[in-house]
Amino acid sequence: MNNIILNYLIKSFIKKFLIVISIFYLFGIILNLFEEVEFFKNLNVNFITPLILTSIFIPSLIVKILPFIIFISSMWFMTMIKNNKDLLTLKIYGFSNIKVFVILALTAFTLGWMILILANPITSSLSKYYEQEKANYSRDIDHLINFNNDGLWIKETIEGKQRFISSTKLENNLLRNVMIIHLNENSSLVEKINADSADIRNNEWILYDVKIFKTKDNLFTKHEFAEYKINSVYNLNKINGLFKNFDTMAFIDLLFNYEDLINNGYTKNFLNQSLHSLLTLPFFLALMTGLASILTMYNLKKSKSLHVIVVGLVTVVIIYYLKDFSLALGQIERVPLILSIWSPIIILTLFTFVGVLQINEK
Repeated sequence: MNNIILNYLIKSFIKKFLIVISIFYLFGIILNLFEEVEFFKNLNVNFITPLILTSIFIPSLIVKILPFIIFISSMWFMTMIKNNKDLLTLKIYGFSNIKVFVILALTAFTLGWMILILANPITSSLSKYYEQEKANYSRDIDHLINFNNDGLWIKETIEGKQRFISSTKLENNLLRNVMIIHLNENSSLVEKINADSADIRNNEWILYDVKIFKTKDNLFTKHEFAEYKINSVYNLNKINGLFKNFDTMAFIDLLFNYEDLINNGYTKNFLNQSLHSLLTLPFFLALMTGLASILTMYNLKKSKSLHVIVVGLVTVVIIYYLKDFSLALGQIERVPLILSIWSPIIILTLFTFVGVLQINEK
């Protein structure tokens, strides 16, 4: 009998979870489709293109809001078994409030790991494809940038002249082995710059150990400088914002290819933030289930269900705000980055532990 009840709880909970995900996915497609249509309205594409891009963008968004989804699923499930008296029946068969909570929390925790291992690699690949396709359709063709295993490549237009920049590696604030080519309006070579490194923290780049080759009347002249400055439309923050998207980082890659990603120019702070943010997902899902259990089982009166749901949603919004605030403190180095990521989990764990002990007395 216990196995039958256990299967009923898990299957019913997962069913509610999948229904809520489907609802969010459909709403996500409807809302994001307007943005995609606005982007493509002046381009020669059919309606299928924005629809496809929307459908592959939403899964990564779903993963980001999974704690919110699991909370709603848990509230729905808990409210259902409370209102139809299943919760009282479960107690007759020896399933206390805390036992029901543990079953649901472990289910949510397991779902979190399954999503990290099985779904996250797919959603990250879809995010990469989405960004690449949007870049291909970008109307700002005067300024293009590409970052791959071969290094960084930039095209930009400065004062009517075309500039092409290549570098083998982005290391902290510096581009390594930099080559810059300037072409005139007729696409003829005007100037070639080689530099050992370039500090790109600001739009005014500082080049080091520079050799400049200028052409005039088909003759080249060479100039050498220890330090040389140029202006660019790109800086370190803009480049990081374009290519270092957390949604494109797969949990498996972060776990097993950490050093390779460092060698490809990703910073440790970025990788640590990505890795630990993903690692918190299973814990966050379990704790959101606990929070839903506390709010639902704290008062068993049926008339209080709507009130509890509203209070729960407001509470989750506050938790999300505090989570982002804590992360922001870590990003500006007011607190250690990893601590800023895990501290909301620690605080929520303590709150959930106390709350679960209280609902077990109900």
